[in-house]
Amino acid sequence: MALSPMDVTQFAAVDTARAARMLSEVRTARLSGGRAPVAPRPVIEQSWDRMLRSGVDPEHDFRSGLLAPEEIRRRREASELRHVLPVLRESLLSVADVAHHIMVVADEDGRVLWREGSARVLRRADGLGFELGADWREEVVGTNGVGTPAVTRRPVQVFASEHFVRSQATWTCAGAPITDPRSGRLLGVVDVSGPLETMHPATLAWVDSVAKLAEARLRELHSQSLERLRAVAAPVLARLGGRALVADRDGWTAAVTGMPYLDRVVLPKSPEAGARWLPALGACTVEPLAEGWLVRAAAGPVPQGATRIVLDLGQPRRWSVRVLGGAEDWARELSPRHAELLYLLAVHRGGRSAAGLAEDMFGDRARTVTVRAEMSRVRRYLGAYLEHRPYRFCEDAEIEVLLPADPRDLLPHSTAPAVTEARAAKGVP
Repeated sequence: MALSPMDVTQFAAVDTARAARMLSEVRTARLSGGRAPVAPRPVIEQSWDRMLRSGVDPEHDFRSGLLAPEEIRRRREASELRHVLPVLRESLLSVADVAHHIMVVADEDGRVLWREGSARVLRRADGLGFELGADWREEVVGTNGVGTPAVTRRPVQVFASEHFVRSQATWTCAGAPITDPRSGRLLGVVDVSGPLETMHPATLAWVDSVAKLAEARLRELHSQSLERLRAVAAPVLARLGGRALVADRDGWTAAVTGMPYLDRVVLPKSPEAGARWLPALGACTVEPLAEGWLVRAAAGPVPQGATRIVLDLGQPRRWSVRVLGGAEDWARELSPRHAELLYLLAVHRGGRSAAGLAEDMFGDRARTVTVRAEMSRVRRYLGAYLEHRPYRFCEDAEIEVLLPADPRDLLPHSTAPAVTEARAAKGVP
């Protein structure tokens, strides 16, 4: 009886060698255009399609240059992932070593910054080019447990010949993305890898739970930093009149006076002291304060005029919205969910109800609570240019959407029905 795509990794736990042979046949058939005995799992098949379109050679073991030790050190010191290494090590290393696996932590660019675990497995990883400073983006080395989770923004296990490049078929890996809870920005991927025979179907759930622990630790550290900033801000705001707030460098509010509390304000990418114009606040003066900014609202009116909004979805892992033509240009990096929502609003310029967006996002018109919560977050930074009932961009705003060269690469992480339909149509509306 043929196995369904979802059965393969479970079957591998019982008979690793047979599952590996089956997946080798699946890969060969899929790449040659023949009939496969088992359909690849959807996440793997979608990745293979991306590799075929991007020109990755499945028979060629391509390795980009390793980063210099000085660059690895610089990236480590700049990465937020350094704060969660104790969590990752405590939760993963002891079990990984016993199970003959290694733990690998890569940054948002797919560069391996940390690699620890079984010495024997580390030597085998060297033979695959899975070394410190190596580039393991999907578009460089094919489907794998570092690059593929970075694209899909969800945990992925890659077993044997599910790897696109043949030389990696003796390997198994399970990786999960780690995102910045402050912004939704991808920080990197944690991966547990090892030889084919060490594969276990529970590894993916284990790695995913540890990635979530790491994100919880980042949230805790952020709360602590806001508390420290709040202690500095309180006496300063007590002496001021008018509307003012103190926010950290990412715009998260520590304290306010003379105005309703805002969770977050949009700050310029490189804020400088002086007069500025900020969405939702209008004309302001901005001054550095401790590890953040003191923002004082001015009495001047919010400037009006023609506005151009550029929604940049052209990159595989980073999406942004830019507002041009107002009192001051500004930009913001988007989380995966907000990128989906703004794309849908750009497509439907006439607007979408909460139920319509719920159907577009989840295939379920009843999930309006989730949609309204996310749109409330979007309106905190883009509210001056959005209307609701239905949700839509303001009529006088010019909307430009920058899309990938190939429509099938649109928001590759997305499982929203409206987005997957757009990809399948090979022509984005």
